[in-house]
Amino acid sequence: MTKIPNQQKNWRSRLMHPERRSQCTFESLAVPTHRGSTVVFPSQEEVREGWRTHAEQATYGIYGTPTALELGERLAEIEGAHRTFLTPSGQSAIALVYLAVCHSGSHVLVPSTAYGPNKDFGLHMMRRFGITAELYDPLIGEGIAALIRPDTSLIWCESPGSITMEIQDVPALVKAARSAGVLVASDNTYSAGVFFDAFAHGVDISVQALTKYVGGHSDLMLGSVSVREEKTCNAVGDAHRSLGYSVSPDECSLALRGLQTLAVRLDAMEQSALKIAQWLGEQTQIARVLHPALPSCEGHEIWKRDFTGSTSVFSVIFDESISQEQVNRLVNSLTLYKIGWSWGGTVSLVMAYPGLHRPRYGKGNVVRFHIGLEDTNDLIADLKSAFSKSELL
Repeated sequence: MTKIPNQQKNWRSRLMHPERRSQCTFESLAVPTHRGSTVVFPSQEEVREGWRTHAEQATYGIYGTPTALELGERLAEIEGAHRTFLTPSGQSAIALVYLAVCHSGSHVLVPSTAYGPNKDFGLHMMRRFGITAELYDPLIGEGIAALIRPDTSLIWCESPGSITMEIQDVPALVKAARSAGVLVASDNTYSAGVFFDAFAHGVDISVQALTKYVGGHSDLMLGSVSVREEKTCNAVGDAHRSLGYSVSPDECSLALRGLQTLAVRLDAMEQSALKIAQWLGEQTQIARVLHPALPSCEGHEIWKRDFTGSTSVFSVIFDESISQEQVNRLVNSLTLYKIGWSWGGTVSLVMAYPGLHRPRYGKGNVVRFHIGLEDTNDLIADLKSAFSKSELL
C-alpha cells in the first residue's frame, strides 16, 4: 500500500493526521490527565470490547481513561480491595451496589441512621423493582440475625451513622450475614477508607463518596465501589457497564491530587475537631456531643476497637430548653463556618437538622459540624461570638 506523503494531502486532512509529533520525554510527578472516548486498534483482528480486559488493553473510553484507571488502582491498594469501580457520585455508588446485588424479590437491611438518600433509594426507588428495604436499629449487633430472611440479599452498614454518629458492631453484623450467605456493604466515607479497614472486618463491598475526603476541596463529584472478591467484582462490573457509569478524567485528576494530601488534611482536621468538640461539650446549652472519639459518646469502646482515627465530622444536641429559633440564630451568626451540605473540604461547615427523628436522643435540636483547615482557636472564637450573639452565653 502506497502511503501518500503528508505534503500532498489537503491541509484539512493534515489537521486530523499530522506527521510531526513532539519527541519530548516528560517524566512528571503528576498523573497525566487523559481524555478520550474512542480507542483505536492496530488491526481489525485486535478489536476488543468489554470492561473485564479494559485495564490491560483499552477498548472504549466509558470504561475509564488511564487517569481513571490509575485512581481506581490507588484506591484499591489503599482499601485492600480486589478491584475498585468509579462512579459519578457517592449516591450513584450506593445505587450501583443495590442494582448489582439485588433482584426482584430481594430483601435488604439498611440502618435507620444511614445516609438519607440511601434509605430513600432502598425504601422507594427499589420498591418499583420488587425489592424490599427494611430499616434496622444500627446498634442491633448480632441481633440482626433475627431480621435476616431467606430472601435477604444485602445488609448495609454505615459507621458512624449519618448525623448522629452511631458506631455499629460491624464484625457482629458480618458474622450473622456470613452464616446466612448474605453480602455486607459498608458506606466507609467517614473513614476515607483508611481509618476503618472494611475488608479486614469482613465487609464484602466498601463504598465511598470521594467528593468528600479524597477530593478534599469541595470541587468535584465522584464515588467508588470497592469489592473484596472476584464473584462480587463480576456482578458490580456488569451492572457498572449496563448503567453506563462513566467519570470525568478531570475529576479523577483532582481526586488523585487529593490523595497526596489526604493524610495531612485528616490529621489536622482530627485534632481540630476533637478540640472544638471538647469545647462545645463544656457549654451548658449542649446536652450531648456526638463524636465517637470522645469517651462520653455511645459506641466509643467499639470505635476504639475497630477504628484507627477519627475525622472532621461530629454533631451536638442542644438542651431541650434551647429553641429551634435560638439554634438558627447561632448558626446564622457564625462567620467561619459556612452553611452547606456535604463535608470533607478545607472550609468548615455547619448544618442544623430541625425535626430530625432520632428516638435515642430525645427532642433536642441537632447541629452537625465539619471542621476544616482554619485555625482551631479562630473556629472556637467564632463559636463563642455566635453563642453570645444568639444570647446563649
